Amino acid sequence: MSARSQVGMLTFLFATMALSLCFATIVHADVNTDQRAALQAQLDQIEKDIANNQGTLSTLQAQRTTLERDISILDTKIKKAQLQIKQSDVVLTQLSHDITDKQQSINQVQHKISDGQESLAEILRETRAIDDTPMVTLALSSDSISSIFKEVDNFETIQKALGDAFTRLQTLHDQLTGVKQALEEKQGETAQARQAQVIAKQQVLDDEKQKVSILTTTKGQEKTYQQLIADKQKQASAIREALFGLRDTGAIPFGTAYGYAKEASAATGVTPALILAILTQESSLGVNTGSCYVKDLSTGAGIGKNTGKSFATVMKAPRDTVPFQTITDHFGRDWSTTAVSCPQGVGYGGAMGPAQFIPSTWALYQNRLASATGESFPDPWNARTAIFATALLMKDNGAAGGSRTAERTAALKYFAGGNWSKPANAPYGDNVMDHRDAIQAEIDILNGSAS
Repeated sequence: MSARSQVGMLTFLFATMALSLCFATIVHADVNTDQRAALQAQLDQIEKDIANNQGTLSTLQAQRTTLERDISILDTKIKKAQLQIKQSDVVLTQLSHDITDKQQSINQVQHKISDGQESLAEILRETRAIDDTPMVTLALSSDSISSIFKEVDNFETIQKALGDAFTRLQTLHDQLTGVKQALEEKQGETAQARQAQVIAKQQVLDDEKQKVSILTTTKGQEKTYQQLIADKQKQASAIREALFGLRDTGAIPFGTAYGYAKEASAATGVTPALILAILTQESSLGVNTGSCYVKDLSTGAGIGKNTGKSFATVMKAPRDTVPFQTITDHFGRDWSTTAVSCPQGVGYGGAMGPAQFIPSTWALYQNRLASATGESFPDPWNARTAIFATALLMKDNGAAGGSRTAERTAALKYFAGGNWSKPANAPYGDNVMDHRDAIQAEIDILNGSAS
């Protein structure tokens, strides 16, 4: 092949490569545009509906206690919970589409990179062929000496341009990969918040049952409804004898739990009702302290306590497995048969006891807990210690002596950490505040201040 023919072939290759680069940079610019727009419009409407329902709920809660108001509140709460669930589903659908699009773009760019690599390889082979061809042979195959140098110069220019194009493609590939990874992380956070959706769905069912019960009992008569409230308040006085069940520690009277919460409140400034509300939400006052066992401390893998299902991420190793072994050894527990929380779709489980602290966080609070409780080595499964631990963490989250908004925010931080403000986590905060109000009503009865 003559030098001129080589240059002509490489010119064609370069043109093809340049066009590929242009297409790669705009690939999928309009993929699923209509679908995304529809999803965004749906999400915007859902968020608007949530805001409207929240405003209606706030207005209704400010009114006097009547049958009509309570039924309206239930209707609004049901709509709000359903919209929050629908909102999270739309967000997950959007993320799934975006990740798919980015993967398709990465695949196409990778294909262009492969083509580019082959083109560069061809250039290297042709370069070697030119280098191995004597100058006399090149001269005899060309019209003049000047055309020889011109063709070689053109060849080197194309070689450099192809190299630059390949570099740009690699940069584009790396950028797309970074965007895809970021989307996958966001998808993981949203999936983790899926636990809040399960709570919201259950709350919807409870609200619906309560509404049916109210309608059946009162039959629209406000006087009867007010009597029903009075009867429930009388029944609630029985909480003095109600048991606060804590797995592994036995059951204690609610009054005892309240006593512990008052101690913790005096030390932290967090209200007793909020402390007990967190424990109610996290472990149903210690009844549900975990459904998984860690079976391998080196990896954190384990199994479901009741199902035997294998989990690779029951606990993060060594961050949590090391302190977990230290804690269980200290109290004579078998770490392989001590129940902890299971992973929730993504991330890790491994939370211990009624307060559901992961071992590394418990270790961070160990000295402060020892000082607050008088224990030399705080026990995560002890009722009083768990109550103090919850109070300390809620204080750190800003709940001490704060407003209702501050308490709800602190609860969200307890559940989701730095992701507390994400809309999908809202049901958790709402449920904690509902528990807080119910527990405060019981505390008021114990203190003789209920109306």
